[in-house]
Amino acid sequence: MQQEQYADLYWDREPAEKEKFIEQLAPIVLFTYNRLQHTKQTIEALQNNVYAADSELFIYSDAPKTENAILDVQAVRDYLYSINGFKNITIIEREENCGLAKNIIDGVTSIVNKYGKIIVLEDDIVTSKYFLKYMNDALKIYETESKVIMINGYLYPIDNKDLPETFFVKAGGCWGWATWADRWKHFSREPQKIRDSFTDEDIYRFNFNGKTQDFFDQIIANCDGRLYTWAIFWAVVIYRRGYSLFPALPLSKNIGHDSSGVHCGTTNYYDVDLGVNKVKKFSVRIIESNIAYIRIGEFMEKISYVPLSRKILHYIKKFILSKIIK
Repeated sequence: MQQEQYADLYWDREPAEKEKFIEQLAPIVLFTYNRLQHTKQTIEALQNNVYAADSELFIYSDAPKTENAILDVQAVRDYLYSINGFKNITIIEREENCGLAKNIIDGVTSIVNKYGKIIVLEDDIVTSKYFLKYMNDALKIYETESKVIMINGYLYPIDNKDLPETFFVKAGGCWGWATWADRWKHFSREPQKIRDSFTDEDIYRFNFNGKTQDFFDQIIANCDGRLYTWAIFWAVVIYRRGYSLFPALPLSKNIGHDSSGVHCGTTNYYDVDLGVNKVKKFSVRIIESNIAYIRIGEFMEKISYVPLSRKILHYIKKFILSKIIK
């Protein structure tokens, strides 16, 4: 039964076929701001990837939001011009501060519309050696499957011992991902419209069968002006139109949960060990893994139970940092 559901991908292609595949590798887009040490770790891991030397890298560097950020942003930019190890590197320096959401929306739209597909990273995402290989193979395998909306590199720290190498869940993600132009075109940041159109059943399902309130609450916070984010609206596209592919062993992880970012406090809840092997089996049947959906919901429920005192301290820190960092 398993062989009917999963197809082996043959890694040893014929020379001509391999050359054609490499010529069609997806461009990588990296979004940076003022975190030099995080950016270095992200780049160094990416340089170590299979296919890195054959891939085009586009780096968007946001401009300082305040005078306090000028030196840190310049330090990142100086480092960016020292990078090598890729087929070609293009650095786009923003002249005015966009903020993370606007920077990503504009940058992804520009590059994916030109190349038809894209691999996206932020400056605090560390990848395994086979991250780019997994992404490019999945982009090729599912390029005509409209229900596959995105490819995720990250998987929450859930029990994965009986999960296949890859599987689908109706859920988003932004810690190392890929998509195609014909799927990204459905993205729109319309919080009030989405809020009005979601039924109680939609909210329940979107929140992993009510295991967490965080996801739809982000829509509400964007409506109220308390947040200006992008990823939750991408998750809405996936919820309404199809699925995300996930690996059972994560190929990317977030190293930014150290209070250095605007929307992230200090936590180790999301820490994972990266997979060290190639992903060789990709799901043929495009249906949701109920087991994975349930386990992700259970994980969300578990991390939702945080003492009130800790939540208050967390939001105070976020507020202060939002004023001084970005």
